[in-house]
Amino acid sequence: MYRKWYFLGACLLIVNYVNAQSDQNKYQNGMVVCAYPDAANVGVEILKKGGNAVDAAVAVQFALAVVHPQAGNLGGGGFMVFRSAKGEANTLDFREKAPALATTNMYLDTAGDVIPDMSLATHQASGVPGSVDGMVEAHKKYGKLKWPQLVQPAINLAKNGFKMTARLAADINRVHDTFIKMNPGKGYLVKAEPWKEGDVLIQTDLAKTLQLIRDNGRAGFYAGKTADAIVAEMKTGNGLISKTDLANYHAVWRKAIKSTYKQYAIFTMPPPSSGGIALVQLLKSVEPYPLHRFGHNTDSTVSVMVEAERRVYADRSKYLGDPDFYEVPVDSLLRPAYIKARMNSFSWDAATPSSSIQPGSFAGYESDQTTHYSIVDKEGNAVAITTTLNGTFGSKIFVGGAGFLLNNEMDDFSSKPGVPNMYGLLGGKANAIQPNKRMLSCMTPTIITKDGKLFMVVGTPGGSTIMTSVYQTILNVIEFNMSMQDAVTAKRFHSQWMPDKVDIERGALDAATINKLDQKGYKIVAGGNIGRVDAILKTKDGYQGGADPRGDDTAIGW
Repeated sequence: MYRKWYFLGACLLIVNYVNAQSDQNKYQNGMVVCAYPDAANVGVEILKKGGNAVDAAVAVQFALAVVHPQAGNLGGGGFMVFRSAKGEANTLDFREKAPALATTNMYLDTAGDVIPDMSLATHQASGVPGSVDGMVEAHKKYGKLKWPQLVQPAINLAKNGFKMTARLAADINRVHDTFIKMNPGKGYLVKAEPWKEGDVLIQTDLAKTLQLIRDNGRAGFYAGKTADAIVAEMKTGNGLISKTDLANYHAVWRKAIKSTYKQYAIFTMPPPSSGGIALVQLLKSVEPYPLHRFGHNTDSTVSVMVEAERRVYADRSKYLGDPDFYEVPVDSLLRPAYIKARMNSFSWDAATPSSSIQPGSFAGYESDQTTHYSIVDKEGNAVAITTTLNGTFGSKIFVGGAGFLLNNEMDDFSSKPGVPNMYGLLGGKANAIQPNKRMLSCMTPTIITKDGKLFMVVGTPGGSTIMTSVYQTILNVIEFNMSMQDAVTAKRFHSQWMPDKVDIERGALDAATINKLDQKGYKIVAGGNIGRVDAILKTKDGYQGGADPRGDDTAIGW
């Protein structure tokens, strides 16, 4: 009898689980997927109040600046890809810019060598922030609710506090000594005892800064008290950002990169993000191959995907930069014949050594800490935003009196040709430091449609692994028939041309697959997590969220 009731109870649990999973697929009115539960709740509440996807995105951006200081920000920048329910596609570039006093060789010593950490952990590491202006411009063009309604939730979180997750507490504890060293006399995010799960974090100065933004919009950050605080902070460490830099900063609307993968339409970010071009090149490179038949993460699938990655990252090193300063050969890089020719040297028998791969040529041509969020509203408007401070907690320098962290995005420039940045990425003159120039990025916010209707909204943090994580997540759904959550959860691998290796998450490949790849000459290196994808899939039953279990990421629909 006991066994009978145990069996029936187990069946009931299974049925409840299946129903719960099914319910996740039936959100009809909208969805928010982002890096922290409190921020996701903020976004959904905005949708419930009649706000559209852009309204929710603005509110989530400011909320993440409070609850996800590792990457959420006022002092950073990012990119937005937008697609309306009627099919209009647009992108907003609110990437940081080099200060006017920046110089090409500013991080080199008298011998011409790169000075360690100068582009990462000093006041000179910060570019002019773009996040606040980006949100102002997005709201001005597409917003529906009043501006103060969108900023107020973040003010409430900063002023009244929120409960910390175990992961956030651990991340802050990890940099406790660095915060003290880099911020004498400030005391932000530090206390005598270690932070622990459930502790309430109150950020009074940050709340005051957000109030200025609520009441004054753009001027609440780029002028007045906040601008004064930023410039004063710069002076304490010979930083370069001036009031003129702040006054002159403006986000830029850019034409989306549009392409296809089989019967799907891709809308993604143009330069100065390298992510959009790279993603299209990657997808087009593997499109002729029967990945579905090969199977997920088999040796054949990994081989062809890695070979595409190596060639794409080689191109990135030479050709991509800020299009306002450098003529990026977008059409040439995305030409089908060029992409096909790049894969001609691929052999099933052996890995192509990275040393033998060079950037392609054309006739006549010379974060890891970031955060991404995906939002869809009741009408079907979709927003994909990736925003960043670059490294975890950026430069780890707070603006005194204003309570927010500065970015260390200047490291995303090429400090010296052939010398890798913090993510091991190489660059050249296309991404050299110039005054008022935007540094190259890997961020890849992307929206996909099928038959003219919304199909997927996707993106991730992860520095140089961003493009490959988005690439794999898309293929997991389209080629390997995974649900959105399974596609996000699936183990990942990554290769970026230089160094010549294939990084994998532990458990991504079985022993037999690793052995086959090793015999072909691929150097497999097992390590930690790759990316933190947040995505939404439109199904016949409604919106299906994929929140990455590698973080505190949360999917909430209604």
